[in-house]
Amino acid sequence: MASCRSRRVEYDRFIPFRSAMDMDFARCALTMPSRPQRDGSIESPSSVAYQKLLVQCILKNRSRIFAFKSAPESPAHKVSQFDEDNRPHKKQQRRIPKDADRVLAAYDILDDDRLNLLDWGSNNMLAIGLNDKVCLWNAANKSSTEFSRALEDNSPVTSISWSPDGKVLAVALGNSDLDLVDAATRRVLVGIQGDSHSFVCSLAWRSNAILTVGRSDGSIVDYDIRKDDRAICDYRGHRLEVCSLKWTELFGRYLASGGKDKLVHIWDTRMAVANHHPRQHQLLHKISNHTSTVRALDWCPTRSNLLASGGGRNDHCIKFWNAVNGVCLNSIDTGSEVCALLWDKNKSELLTSHGFPNNQLTLWNYISMTRKAELFGHSSRVLYLAGSPLGGVVASAAEDETLKFWNVFETPKPPKPEANTVPFAQFSVIR
Repeated sequence: MASCRSRRVEYDRFIPFRSAMDMDFARCALTMPSRPQRDGSIESPSSVAYQKLLVQCILKNRSRIFAFKSAPESPAHKVSQFDEDNRPHKKQQRRIPKDADRVLAAYDILDDDRLNLLDWGSNNMLAIGLNDKVCLWNAANKSSTEFSRALEDNSPVTSISWSPDGKVLAVALGNSDLDLVDAATRRVLVGIQGDSHSFVCSLAWRSNAILTVGRSDGSIVDYDIRKDDRAICDYRGHRLEVCSLKWTELFGRYLASGGKDKLVHIWDTRMAVANHHPRQHQLLHKISNHTSTVRALDWCPTRSNLLASGGGRNDHCIKFWNAVNGVCLNSIDTGSEVCALLWDKNKSELLTSHGFPNNQLTLWNYISMTRKAELFGHSSRVLYLAGSPLGGVVASAAEDETLKFWNVFETPKPPKPEANTVPFAQFSVIR
């Protein structure tokens, strides 16, 4: 039986494809001198080496002149050129200036870890308390103004805080009074008198109408500035001065407080209150892991329910807490007093300010907690930090009576315009 074999077609000649040929290469290969010169001269070794290198770089060591089949097309971006660096490119790291971008004088600023004398509002106005007066610096036009209230006992400013909309500045005084000042007219809108045996150490706005106040006797009170009976609820747990107060966000659920008693408290406003104390919020977590004053507190804006706290002179640690279950997620020994800390609003980066021996600012990369930069310039501990509402710039103030501005955070990029989804919407006439 005859076998069914596929017959192989034999051709008597090969016809090259002109469309698949590199005519420039063919001409170069045909005319390239591969023999001794006609005049009998011999090429120098450097010329021979140059010709060899040229063949390797440009001709890619090709030897064929004709092409007998068309090669598959390759994307242009995948074809490497002879002068192209084929090594993988590393992502360019952000350059962080080591020196302050601007330095202003801050005479008579108080060095007291119970006070909070610096805040940067959403109106791009920076407020700083200098003894018995408050100075305002406009970041837009770089102008400054100051105002003070005439007091018989010349009580110093103990805490300041802008409302979320930037229209009202809360100013606490050493005689236990609290003034709410109109940012435009500099007039006192509301005055709240406190107990003579305590003064206000810390302030935090829950909304544009509700202000949380922490005092030197350990009490924390919410005030509704729209009501006649302004005290609406209180938080009881601290025994000494409340050095720091932070809400998670506008109308936030959790309130964090740090005190001179080395405690961190987390309060949940959604927890049921006791029947015999209808205006008293319940304590969610009582944290006693720090061994010194806790005045450095801040909630992470990019990770929900993550709280960072820093300990004072005998502690040196930054600790991270889960607000839901109160678990300590991490603890880092910085080697010096942690005076203040501030999260970047756009990235997982944390800026801390420190005391002796270096009085530096340190930028950390969360979660790895590696140091990205250390900024030196202050000659005493840096108690106060405030971030620009526009991002990028952070202001720091210390007992050395200087107010410094640092370009430490990455400036957020403006949002890209939305793509036009309607076909031919950019054309007024369709032909």
